[in-house]
Amino acid sequence: MKTATLLADLAVAPVAGIAATKAMEPLSTKLYERQSAEDRRREDAARPGPPYRIAAEKTLGLLGLRPSDQVLDKAGLGCHYGLAIGWAPVYALLRRTTGLRPLAPGLTSGAAMSLIVDEGITPLAGFSAPNRAYPAATHLRGWSTWSTARPGSPAKYRPVTCTWTGCRSAMSRRAC
Repeated sequence: MKTATLLADLAVAPVAGIAATKAMEPLSTKLYERQSAEDRRREDAARPGPPYRIAAEKTLGLLGLRPSDQVLDKAGLGCHYGLAIGWAPVYALLRRTTGLRPLAPGLTSGAAMSLIVDEGITPLAGFSAPNRAYPAATHLRGWSTWSTARPGSPAKYRPVTCTWTGCRSAMSRRAC
């Protein structure tokens, strides 16, 4: 593994994390619209609010802060995108330490994010309702969007990484 390549990937990873999150939002919305009316009703009834906003509210509350709704909304978005930025280096590390082609580490990091964060930490920390309150379609939608939208985003930034690390020819760029 080349240290310069890994460092370049880690520098690009935050942008890739934001891009992946942006790509997931319309995909998740389309999949939600395709769920049965009963599954959408159950999901809406179970959801106490956006998990990232609840996370911000609980975190700020632990610090003794009670911000306005407007500040809380912004802090929630900070949590949402901060998680995406913070998780993005997982792809780079998997890609550069295993030698796998881009799709496999993308699928792996996306699926891991879904299982660890959405199915584990979020309900355990009280940022969402317990998993059993949601229909199976909700869990499948979350897993499928994390697993399909995230792998595409690192590939968008591979040319930038290759430029930073000195890959110039078409052949060496394919290897990046």
